[in-house]
Amino acid sequence: MKKTRVLVVDDEPQTLKYVAANLRARGYDVLTAQDGREALKLFQETPVDLIILDIMMPGPDGFEVCQALRRVSDVPIIMLSARGQEKDIVRALNLGADDYLTKPFGVEEMLARVQAVLRRTTRATYTPRPPVHIGELVIDFGERRVTMRGQDVHLTPTEYELLVTLALNAGRVLTHRALLQAVWGPEYGSETEYLWAYIRRLRQKIEPDPQCPRYILTQPGVGYYMNPNPLTELSPVAE
Repeated sequence: MKKTRVLVVDDEPQTLKYVAANLRARGYDVLTAQDGREALKLFQETPVDLIILDIMMPGPDGFEVCQALRRVSDVPIIMLSARGQEKDIVRALNLGADDYLTKPFGVEEMLARVQAVLRRTTRATYTPRPPVHIGELVIDFGERRVTMRGQDVHLTPTEYELLVTLALNAGRVLTHRALLQAVWGPEYGSETEYLWAYIRRLRQKIEPDPQCPRYILTQPGVGYYMNPNPLTELSPVAE
């Protein structure tokens, strides 16, 4: 069986050794890079299934590397940082990161996040069902294809899972915790900044006017819901 290949990028030798050794001990095939340029070069040369990417590095930092990767690939990315500030987490997620770990972190926490990201981004397709039509939005489950006004909408695996979860529950408010656990996994529940970032990205991709959403609506202090009648009902103010 082909091993899952992980690229670990960090300019701190001890962190690089710690992460790589523990992943190899669990059966992962691991590549390492000590800066952003080396990481991008390795990524171009060798297919990988997941990238664990430090933010604070010389040269192109983790934010810049993440942005460069997202221009060409949907490979899952977990960002690492010694700073656990919300603005850094939201910036990483807005750039396309799938998850975020704050240093120092334990082996079990790291492995749980790795497994959750891989489970989410390699999840089997849904049981065949008729396409869902909501306003001018169409989700074709068989092809995992989303269109808006007849035009294809490119979504990352996590964006797709979040949109599908909302669409299959159209008209029903889903709490932050329910959405996090349905999309990210049972290990999650309080990472509301993940939802802020991903809802914002989805709105930018499917809403005619992301500043005045009609499809994905906010229930303040509770969660989000898909408007079943976006062409006829006005939306509340977005978060």
